[in-house]
Amino acid sequence: MFSAASLLAILFLALSTTGSPVEVSNSPITLPIARRLSALNGTINLLEQDRARAAALRLKGHTLKHGGHGVPIGNVATGYYIAVGIGSPPTTYDLIVDTGTANTWIGAKTPYVETSTSIYTGTPVSVSYGTGSAYFWGLEYLDTVTLGSGLTIPQQSFGVAAAHSGTFGAADGILGLGPVDLTAGTLPDEPALTIPTVTDNLHSQGTIYREVVSISFEPIVVANEVVNGELTFGGTVRNKHGPITYTPITTTQPSSRYWGIDQSISYGSTTILSSTGIVDVGTTYILIASDAFSQYQSLTGGTPDPPTGLLLISAPQYAALENLNFNIGSETYTLTPNGQIWPRILNTYIGGSSDAIYLVVNDIGTPSGQGFDFVNGYTFAERFYCVFDTSRARIGFAQTPFTDATTNDNGTA
Repeated sequence: MFSAASLLAILFLALSTTGSPVEVSNSPITLPIARRLSALNGTINLLEQDRARAAALRLKGHTLKHGGHGVPIGNVATGYYIAVGIGSPPTTYDLIVDTGTANTWIGAKTPYVETSTSIYTGTPVSVSYGTGSAYFWGLEYLDTVTLGSGLTIPQQSFGVAAAHSGTFGAADGILGLGPVDLTAGTLPDEPALTIPTVTDNLHSQGTIYREVVSISFEPIVVANEVVNGELTFGGTVRNKHGPITYTPITTTQPSSRYWGIDQSISYGSTTILSSTGIVDVGTTYILIASDAFSQYQSLTGGTPDPPTGLLLISAPQYAALENLNFNIGSETYTLTPNGQIWPRILNTYIGGSSDAIYLVVNDIGTPSGQGFDFVNGYTFAERFYCVFDTSRARIGFAQTPFTDATTNDNGTA
């Protein structure tokens, strides 16, 4: 998922469950998350990492064959942590939630503890992330996986690391929530086989009625512990979103291998892109094709900022910023001027100036027409509820109470 050690070194968000369980549609449980933010090993260029990830996903996509239960996750600005129990009794592992990959594995930090429910298959499994400098190699096991109260998965397949790149920060591994076809080729001895994902098994074993994962977040307002988001299996959390509108997974390759959609983007009344790309919460920023980005830069007046790689705008330019509209299916999802800027409270974490204004839209690094022309990353998902529906091969979006938030200016409401 990540192409360099520094990608996860920027931020670590330790999690703790807070408050009482919240009722969710079609499910007994959802758990809120608490986030604690601290910088590790200085700052990094997140944009460089996002571009490397996008390039790797595009290449992998070309070579591939072809309410609910909520649990706590933690935002790392580039991904999310979830506490997963494995075994009976379970050992807890903190895994990165990744919608751009589908394999689940552990052992980067905490060793796997075998119990009476462990089944060793002896099958090798291998996954590389980003540009390939981040990787995992190990052996497959089946065991009982626990994702909070009521979410127990018997005989879930996962990898146990024998070797890895050491580039996964504080995480013990990855929880893959991408389409199951992304697991093809990760079993070297049986490259045509796919491995049932956690979501697949929750559905096939009858724990959830629909094979759906939904994600919601609140914008960052402080750089310390804060309840900010939720991952829900099997449905949605009704008080977290407005009406959901769905759009089918695109048929255009390579985006069709992922959570890919067709959309057009307009800045104000000017259309800058009409193409195909993906929704990926493992990407921090919103990346768009180079020609579209050139138009966006011209229209906003932003200038490249060498320390961060982002576009820098002045206060008068921010005051004149227009809405960025994502036209998906029959609906338009409007990213306000405030939603287009990086949270200023986190400027120094990315190597920027504390009082500067940076835009979160940037260049994917290739021209339009590639079949992978945008990535709607975390900064998009922060403002719009996202529903990944495997059962019906579609993605849903909805406004949230935070779609029009003004928190990115200074970290206050």
